[in-house]
Amino acid sequence: MRGKKEKIKVYQMTCTSCEKRVEKAIRKLEGVFHVKVSYRGEYAEVEFDDEVCSLDSIKEAIKKAGYSTENSKDYKFIGILIIATTIILLGLKTSGFAMEEKLQNASYAVLFVVGLFTSIHCVGMCGALMLSQSLSKDSEGGIDSIKPALVYNLGRVVSYTILGGLIGAFGSVFSLSYKGKAAIQIFAGTFMLIMGLNMVGFKAFRRFQIRLPYSACKVKSKSDSAFIVGLLNGLMPCGPLQTMQLFALGTGSALKGALSMLMFSLGTVPLMLTFGALSGVLSQGHTKRILKLSGILIIVLGFIMGNRGFTMLGMNLNPFKAIARNSRNTLSSSPTNNDSNPYIAKAEIKDGVQLVTISAGNNGYTPYVVYVQKGMPVRWIITGDKLNTCNNAIIVPSLNIEMKLNKGENLVKEFTPENTQDINFSCWMGMIGGVIKVVDSLDTVDTSEDEVSTAPSNYTASCCTIN
Repeated sequence: MRGKKEKIKVYQMTCTSCEKRVEKAIRKLEGVFHVKVSYRGEYAEVEFDDEVCSLDSIKEAIKKAGYSTENSKDYKFIGILIIATTIILLGLKTSGFAMEEKLQNASYAVLFVVGLFTSIHCVGMCGALMLSQSLSKDSEGGIDSIKPALVYNLGRVVSYTILGGLIGAFGSVFSLSYKGKAAIQIFAGTFMLIMGLNMVGFKAFRRFQIRLPYSACKVKSKSDSAFIVGLLNGLMPCGPLQTMQLFALGTGSALKGALSMLMFSLGTVPLMLTFGALSGVLSQGHTKRILKLSGILIIVLGFIMGNRGFTMLGMNLNPFKAIARNSRNTLSSSPTNNDSNPYIAKAEIKDGVQLVTISAGNNGYTPYVVYVQKGMPVRWIITGDKLNTCNNAIIVPSLNIEMKLNKGENLVKEFTPENTQDINFSCWMGMIGGVIKVVDSLDTVDTSEDEVSTAPSNYTASCCTIN
């Protein structure tokens, strides 16, 4: 017996759970003594008997597990991202398609799609666990043959939903201020961006690994109940799962957190149920490319989540909104009414007081840009025409205002602006907003010729369906 030690590079690992999968694949080989796999370092350290086992066979085992031992450059994939971004930009500019608005309105749908793509990862990490509950059951065929898998997945859905509700309720239980809620959303968004970039294949972020407190819980594959095992599945240290749990945390609501995790878990069910039939296909390395699509969606969700946090603080980092806003303003301008814009207005002056009246409806706050004059008293009113759980409360960081809106007229504040600093405001979730722009003289403002540059930095157009 001759012992040999080799350090093999392993590429396309998407999270720390991949370490166990690679390690398990190598340990199955005869002649292997010791295996250590590092996700962060992208390597497998293997001690083996070179008279029984060869380096080539180890590399082949790694490839069969769905990973690579050769660095396939991501230039093509990055090129695809650049092309996709260009198409989105052109589409926004030429056709008036508001991508940001569509993503906001499709948040639950996006979570479901993320679940669909992430289920490939679920099969790799938890497929054996599900099979251990399904194949060990005696059945006579028919519905009985898939009943264990159905029960197992039901347990997963219930577990994910309950955890989402508990995590989402965390913020509201402690009555966090809007700054605290914004911080949670920025943290969750940052984590999701890092996780998504890791899944896409950017190595620079591998060192940043955030684990939730309970992620060290171990789940045994043997249990008398497939449902119980499915419930425990929600406690597994799975990267994509923890990412979605942080998304639920960022919602700051038990209901929204539960619904978010419910949609995500439902997205993972179809592939998990058909795992047996697709196992041969899913073992191939090309599935890693499909998993990268899930990473892209997680990046999008992370960007939306983080931007909501910044919006709540009166800031905005979204480059698409100005373009989408320009398209909306163009479409909303009628040829027969070119001298006005329903989204942009000037304060009405009565008895030396500037009246600012904004309507809260299903399409957000209208008008979303209002001009006022410096040095003249302002009376700001928001009318609750069509309130929902998204627009029913506003945050005004510069005026230190957090306010619940009621039906009818709501007096936000009476104040006198002393400088020309913009007064940004948003809903309590950071999804929709507007701005009061302070100028030296209202006589110099022509709203019919307003440009995109005057539009608010935190306007999102319409309420998200997560409400």
